[in-house]
Amino acid sequence: MQRISLSPGYEISRVIRGGWQLSASHSQAVSGDPVGDMIAFADAGITTFDCADIYTGVEEMIGAFRRRYRDLRGAEALAKIRVHTKFVPDLDVLARIDKAYVEKVIDTSLKRLGMERLDIVQFHWWSYAVPRWLETACWLEELRRAGKILRVGGTNFDTERLLAMRQAGVPMSSMQVQYSLLDRRPEKTLIPAALANGVAIFCYGTVAGGFLGERWLGRPEPKPPMENRSLVKYKLIIDEFGGWDLFQELLAVLDKVARRKGADIATVASAAMLARPGVSAVIVGARNRAHLEANLRIAALRLSEEDLQAVDSVLARSRMLDGDVYALERDTSGRHGAIMKYNLNSEGKATAPRETAPQD
Repeated sequence: MQRISLSPGYEISRVIRGGWQLSASHSQAVSGDPVGDMIAFADAGITTFDCADIYTGVEEMIGAFRRRYRDLRGAEALAKIRVHTKFVPDLDVLARIDKAYVEKVIDTSLKRLGMERLDIVQFHWWSYAVPRWLETACWLEELRRAGKILRVGGTNFDTERLLAMRQAGVPMSSMQVQYSLLDRRPEKTLIPAALANGVAIFCYGTVAGGFLGERWLGRPEPKPPMENRSLVKYKLIIDEFGGWDLFQELLAVLDKVARRKGADIATVASAAMLARPGVSAVIVGARNRAHLEANLRIAALRLSEEDLQAVDSVLARSRMLDGDVYALERDTSGRHGAIMKYNLNSEGKATAPRETAPQD
């Protein structure tokens, strides 16, 4: 497993295990021993885990894993485990948010995870029309200075806001964004700004909810209703990308590369993003340890210049999605925003389907 140092003393695996599939709304997909699965991932080198305050039950699950891992492998091994969580206040809360609310949520995450200090808190804000995002970021920075947070990062902020927070004195050491061969919005301005300012980029959605896989190769264009909101979400991305026929061309090229490498389409699609400038890590969803071998291969796969040129030949005929990162999803009147759920903490205590939350 490749590893990367984000700062002196802070190292992560370049493949991060995502936690959304372990949330209560996806409990049917969880194996009988999720803590044992996490131990298997950690032992294999995937030592970084992604979660959120809105992923019901996942912070507690990772807390249980940390305790068990310490008992089995010792304190030195536990010190290599990194947990990246999120702070996602509901849309309805934004206008009245205060520092006490922020600190209460952070304290809850600390308790659930069994940590004295959170490794990274990734801050998400639903609507720029509510201007308290900068003030809230500064409160997180105050909590960092107080020792409750090691690193403050963001989720789905655009370039302008990222730079504004840094200028205000909030380090914003990382940014987690949707970034895939189908959705290359971060390349417009965010990636250059991140490279210039030492901000780590974590990618999610690299397999587009499963669309970038053999299951869809040579298949006719799916019609509504879709199986889940995740497919609805990424089918909209495919439409913006250039439509089903161009998407099939991309799948065919990825399949050809995968066959040459003895891999699969999803692995090639994620490895291609890991090779992009500025990308520190990719976040992969894994229901259980059955996916471990495939996840390990992402970092091990080396794509040649010929492989990348073949992919780029298709991308050159695609359409770049409008706006900066997450702009389409923030527009509640648009078709991308219409499928989002903006109040996950209050709507059934975050048990709404995870496909409509800020990270997938």
